[in-house]
Amino acid sequence: MMRSRLRPLPVPSMVSALLLVVLAGVGGWLDGVPGAVGAAVGVALVAASYVASSLALAWADSVHPQMVLSVGLLTYSLKFALLGVAVFAVAASDWPGQRMLAVAIIVATVGWITAQVWWTFRARIPYVEIDPH
Repeated sequence: MMRSRLRPLPVPSMVSALLLVVLAGVGGWLDGVPGAVGAAVGVALVAASYVASSLALAWADSVHPQMVLSVGLLTYSLKFALLGVAVFAVAASDWPGQRMLAVAIIVATVGWITAQVWWTFRARIPYVEIDPH
């Protein structure tokens, strides 16, 4: 059951890998090493966040499908709280990679969502399970 829930992960993960390379290059070109690091960390945060959510939801669905909503809400709440703490901590510093970190978080989020929507629209997911007997 978990494996079928995780089928969409490869496509957005590949998009994230491509964005990591592109944004790190742009960050390095614009802001030097701090920009490249900021971009890489931003993309990695977004990818790790979505993978963690996918794993938590797949686990909940495999254990007890009625837990999916509560596990999803708990996972998202924890993620956003941790991300908020991290973003406020970085914003309070004078680290030169801030700009590329913010840009990478936005671009990687849009990229992940777009890739997942593209995969979902192209996937052949049955609406009804037909009993073969």
